Amino acid sequence: MMTGRGARGGRTDGGLARHIPVLLHEVLDALSPTKDGIYIDGTFGAGGYTRAILDAADCNVLAIDRDPEAISAGHALEADYPGRLTLIEGRFGEMARLAQDAGVDAADGIVLDIGVSSMQLDEAERGFSFQKDGPLDMRMSRSGPSAADVIATLPEGELADIIYNFGDERRSRAIAKAIIEARENSPITSTGALVEVITSVLGPRREPAKHPATRTFQALRIFVNGELDELARGLSQAEQILRPGGKIAVVTFHSLEDRIAKRFFAIRAGRMPRPSRHVPAVETVERAPSLHLVNRRPVKPRGEEVMQNPRARSARLRAAERTNAPAHPFVPDELGLPNIEFGLIDRLGHA
Repeated sequence: MMTGRGARGGRTDGGLARHIPVLLHEVLDALSPTKDGIYIDGTFGAGGYTRAILDAADCNVLAIDRDPEAISAGHALEADYPGRLTLIEGRFGEMARLAQDAGVDAADGIVLDIGVSSMQLDEAERGFSFQKDGPLDMRMSRSGPSAADVIATLPEGELADIIYNFGDERRSRAIAKAIIEARENSPITSTGALVEVITSVLGPRREPAKHPATRTFQALRIFVNGELDELARGLSQAEQILRPGGKIAVVTFHSLEDRIAKRFFAIRAGRMPRPSRHVPAVETVERAPSLHLVNRRPVKPRGEEVMQNPRARSARLRAAERTNAPAHPFVPDELGLPNIEFGLIDRLGHA
């Protein structure tokens, strides 16, 4: 899942790189920023959506990111919008509390861009990319167990389940077996070392547009950062803090993420989705719709955007508007989160 929250440009004054986020115009159309409105960018990254929202109207933005480096770089943007931008280090899965701590009880719009940012992908030392050799880290928040810890600690069966469930990798068991054999000889602590193990099983390249390590790296990153659980909680938090008429725009880059967003919006809009093999049977209670769907089908990037930024090719935008009905209770099982529990994260906590 290569989100890259936009195609990066050059850095200025040691601050954020100017870039164009994925589906920017479509996100702005969905949010329709207005004067004096309060908006939350739950995945600040390089600040592309935040800047565009602030430019679109004389409004205020609370920008949240779990990556301390993104928040640090973002301080340069505050000077461009004095008194209108508030940066918050934290998880968007806790946005309601974070916003209330900042004195905001309700928001007029929320944008979430799910996954890893271009800044993180482009920095080899963060360990997100299989294209550049670096430490096997992948932690967005720079704390907790890293991908190297997962590789070094978990047994073969659990590694295979992670790679299959979070990466949709059909050769997951063969890759997990090769990882176990390799780590017995030498610790796997770099991205390059893990790529070598994966390619020893899959070969140098199976698909013209996809590196053989793509799915395994994606799976480890999602697991290390608890990304699917974070998305589910973030959607529920957005529902709680949006005022009636407020809009939410969610950009996803992978079928697992899009499935969660699709089901959440459908359930909140009173349009119960069809039963899925990915979702356990859950007793549902009929409630008044808390969301109205802005687009029933996901919005995809146009061809020219994909040509300018190939990382946008898998992006999907879903948007909805808050109704007057009470927020629904948070029931993770109804959203189809993979039902996987692993000892490492239980013992040491998510990054």
